[in-house]
Amino acid sequence: MTDLSQPGLPGALPDKRQVAASFSRAAASYDSVAELQRAVGNALLEQLPASVAPQRWVDLGSGTGHFSRALRHRFAQADGVAVDIAEGMLQHAREQGGAHYHVAGDAERLPLQDASVELIFTSLAVQWCGDFRAVLDEAQRVLQPGGVLAFTSLCAGTLHELRESWQAVDGLVHVNRFRRLEDYQRLCAESGLQVLSLEARPHVLYYPDVRSLTHELKALGAHNLNPGRPAGLTGRARMQGLLQAYEQFRQAQGLPATYQVVYGVLHKPLVEGE
Repeated sequence: MTDLSQPGLPGALPDKRQVAASFSRAAASYDSVAELQRAVGNALLEQLPASVAPQRWVDLGSGTGHFSRALRHRFAQADGVAVDIAEGMLQHAREQGGAHYHVAGDAERLPLQDASVELIFTSLAVQWCGDFRAVLDEAQRVLQPGGVLAFTSLCAGTLHELRESWQAVDGLVHVNRFRRLEDYQRLCAESGLQVLSLEARPHVLYYPDVRSLTHELKALGAHNLNPGRPAGLTGRARMQGLLQAYEQFRQAQGLPATYQVVYGVLHKPLVEGE
């Protein structure tokens, strides 16, 4: 299997240092444009098993701390740990309150002890990880028996309208690439964690024009970070070509941007191999 963390390979995911820097720069603007992130995270909260009552939870890829605050409200008696690779996001989250502890860390190498938490909640973060198998291995290690990993991610097909419009203009990589749903299904099945639920749902947002979409992606820190992306400023002619190509997708509500969101809830068995 190709290691998606290696820069320069076809289909490679972004370098996480660039991801961290991009999201750090976006910390102040992130919440103002995070409609999708809030909707997806709230839907994931609703999927948590009713039996979940952690003494310690982790908000992995916590960003500005929006869902750290939601988790603290829901599990008022528990300790909360916010983990993010972007120092700028952690600093913003500290100022907002929510988690009891804020830790800089990578989902593929969690700075947490074995069997130390009962819940890992991570929403729209692990799509930036090159090795999702390592993410699952770390969740398996850090969760106590009976603990739950609840995650959302993005999969192939996300922003297909923008991708296809750019393909019509110059064929270069302008849109972030994501794993296939089948890869998530296979890796979760092989993880040693019990899959309680795993599905993909489309979320469609609408914009009056392309510039509103690209401005929002930049404000989120989620603009194009892929290896092979074009360098320098986009020329006026190419931008005009993009605007014209995207118009073919226009609907009554505006220009659609489709996000294919993977929702997964996994459980660590009480007995290994259960």
